[in-house]
Amino acid sequence: MSKKRVGVLRGGPSTEYEVSLKTGKSVIDNLLPEKYEVLDILIDKAGIWHHQGVPIKPENLFKKVDVIFNALHGAYGEDGTVQKLLEYFNIPYTGSTALASAVGMNKVLSKKVYKNNKLKTPLHATVSKTDNLKNITVTLFKTFPMPVVVKPVNGGSSVGTNIAKTIMELESAITEALNYSDTALIEEFIAGKEATCGVVDGFRDQDVYALLPNEIRKPTGSDFYDYNAKYVSEEPVVVCPGNFAEAEKKIIQEMAVNAHKALGLRHYSRSDFIIHPRRGIYILETNTLPGMISHSHMPQSMMAIGCTLPQFLDHIISLALNK
Repeated sequence: MSKKRVGVLRGGPSTEYEVSLKTGKSVIDNLLPEKYEVLDILIDKAGIWHHQGVPIKPENLFKKVDVIFNALHGAYGEDGTVQKLLEYFNIPYTGSTALASAVGMNKVLSKKVYKNNKLKTPLHATVSKTDNLKNITVTLFKTFPMPVVVKPVNGGSSVGTNIAKTIMELESAITEALNYSDTALIEEFIAGKEATCGVVDGFRDQDVYALLPNEIRKPTGSDFYDYNAKYVSEEPVVVCPGNFAEAEKKIIQEMAVNAHKALGLRHYSRSDFIIHPRRGIYILETNTLPGMISHSHMPQSMMAIGCTLPQFLDHIISLALNK
């Protein structure tokens, strides 16, 4: 049987360029060599595609592959842009479709979907670049429950995300978030245990299989699970599987599956949660292209149920090829 040619997309013109490089390398290193021929496709920060160090037009590259593994993160790779291109040329690819990716990447649109499907999510407000920052900061501080989490509406890996407790911190956090997106999301801060839960399509005889939820512990010196904790710090902050009561675990898994379906996602996704001791479980956001580094949540969760990363990647590629 001839090997399938898998083009692994990594890099990209987003703030998560370095993270994508690592995810892409992990995918390349873990594709089954007996089944797949790998093409390492780098998209630089200017959005130019490269193969073997040489710039190449995407349409010329598509003639060389059977399927694309999308290992991009953030803008362009996760917001539906590259998906539209792949769909135009009818190239099979991993991850969600263009429309579902665009909705999943937008935290405000995702919240609307959550609410329409009775998935509890924190109270929120938005600020755009065209708003009067001084006036709206004062209004929010007077009317919105503090502290708050401020983040870009489009973005991932906690880039541009901060917790604000004072009016000065609120204005600074909004300003930073607007450096990464046209709109900033101001979200009620809910204290509690953090969790994340991945789901996989067509796995172990289930349409959407929920993995065991991971527990995320706040790292030393950080107010939350920020970019440094995710990709720089060597301090262990993830417990896999997490220490949850059976009832909590079941609700988290059900909410992760429901979010995946409600957003119209495919192949795999991972949703983040906060468990308040009295108010219950809140969904925060859904990641349509979770990281694939060995210590990332999805690979750890797969290992916890006895599935290796090569086996998981093989399954995802099979889904893409079979559409």
